[in-house]
Amino acid sequence: MNNSPYAYPQYSPYQPPPEPEPGWREPEAAPPWQDTAPRPGWPEGFDPYTAETLGYGEVYGEVYGAVAGPEPGGAAAAVPAPAVAAPLAAGTGIGTGTGTGGVANRRAVRRRRARAAERADSPVRRLLPQALVVAFLAGGTTAFVAKDKAVELTVDGGRTRTLHTFADDVTELLEQEGVDVGAHDVVAPGRDAPLEDGDEVAVRYARPVRLTLDGRPREVWTTARTVEAALAQLGVRAEGAYLSASRSQRIGRAGLALDVRTERAVTVMADGQARTVRTNAATVREAVEEAGFTLRGQDTTSVAPGSFPRDGQTVTVLRIRGSREVREEAIPFLERRTADPSLFRGTEVVDQPGRPGLRRVTYTLRTVNGVRLRPRRERSEVVREPRTQIVRVGTKPLPTSVRGTDRLNWQSLAVCESGGRPDAVDPSGTYGGLYQFDTHTWHALGGTGRPQDAPAAEQTYRAKKLYLRRGTSPWPHCGPRLHG
Repeated sequence: MNNSPYAYPQYSPYQPPPEPEPGWREPEAAPPWQDTAPRPGWPEGFDPYTAETLGYGEVYGEVYGAVAGPEPGGAAAAVPAPAVAAPLAAGTGIGTGTGTGGVANRRAVRRRRARAAERADSPVRRLLPQALVVAFLAGGTTAFVAKDKAVELTVDGGRTRTLHTFADDVTELLEQEGVDVGAHDVVAPGRDAPLEDGDEVAVRYARPVRLTLDGRPREVWTTARTVEAALAQLGVRAEGAYLSASRSQRIGRAGLALDVRTERAVTVMADGQARTVRTNAATVREAVEEAGFTLRGQDTTSVAPGSFPRDGQTVTVLRIRGSREVREEAIPFLERRTADPSLFRGTEVVDQPGRPGLRRVTYTLRTVNGVRLRPRRERSEVVREPRTQIVRVGTKPLPTSVRGTDRLNWQSLAVCESGGRPDAVDPSGTYGGLYQFDTHTWHALGGTGRPQDAPAAEQTYRAKKLYLRRGTSPWPHCGPRLHG
């Protein structure tokens, strides 16, 4: 609040001025700070503080009429400009500015004029913000209407919804509607396609199918919602095929496992016949049985009976007949040889003759389509263990000569008896070696084994010893050659 004693409190121009505050008084004269200098347009000698004070109604009517205009429906009236009255005669006490009433009247006139101007201007000032708001709202409404689009949305074949949206493209629309789409899902039009009023958007969810097609497993994705539609979408020929699920079965979002075996042509050859069948069998054995042939006993096929039959495949049935045969086989014995320094080098003495063992073996004999195959060994058991042969081998050096026999012609005797061959044996098998010893004589002379198996030097040494005992009598036909 203005606390100056020369000013009225503030008040609204639309309300009558309030009563003066207690203690307020009219000033005796114009305050020294008031500017009384002439203004452009004032009459010469005009003093605003001594001019005539007009009546309230007269001044109000003039100002209001000039600013506000005529009453509605009436003609415009010419309003003369307010005239400045000349000062009245001195001593009247009115408008002279010499008393307190003149000052009050002048201030009242100014208040009335200001209030009239404010009242005249207030409708315009009130209407201008309203007009600006209306214009702003009108422009915003136009932009609002221009951005709004009516589109139709169908999710996974469900009910079609008509939506109003401000989205710029399909992805933004789906995000606003809370529709999550994966990498395999189908969105038409494309996810980045711009949206226009009247567009139709469709979302088809993809479903995983663990498909085993003709024995080959794989995982595929499909937007079809039934088994039949999925097969059509995947290009699988369903006519004559085996399906592990009904064609009308619905495929949920979690997918399903589906086994499909298409119809194939398989040729089966058996018992001199060939038959071709169209089948969706899961194994070769089933295809053979569908062709009218039966596998019995050890019968089999040219491909594994449990394998998957392929289109155009030829399968041969193998009729197998079998039997068993038991055979006894000898087990060779081992030989253990030990050195004996008491025997001349090259002399071997068998202390323990070896004996072969005996093994009993069972063989399986098979014929395939009448052709006999090589026997297959099935099992074996030892009936008798072999016995090891023990041999002593002489290491004693042989004597180079026998006293009294070195000058005899032993080479001539050997040529006559055996042709000079140490391993010679007569046709009867009784005599052997260079000098044709019999086994008894050979052993009596200290020899071991057979004479024909001994070295030539040992045979000559034993012959010399025999000569000292019996002369040339052991060789009645060739003996005289010793002295030749």
